[in-house]
Amino acid sequence: MKNIAQVKKKHGIIERENYNKPKSENSRQPGCPEEKAKGIEDTMRHFQMI
Repeated sequence: MKNIAQVKKKHGIIERENYNKPKSENSRQPGCPEEKAKGIEDTMRHFQMI
């Protein structure tokens, strides 16, 4: 699910504020793998989201 949110953010699709944020500000979120991002973007184009 994080991968989809990262791709949406990359394309400027606004997400709601997350209720379960980490307590520390400098916690690191792993990036979305490029092959998964491409698949997610293709699906978003199919459904005319981007």
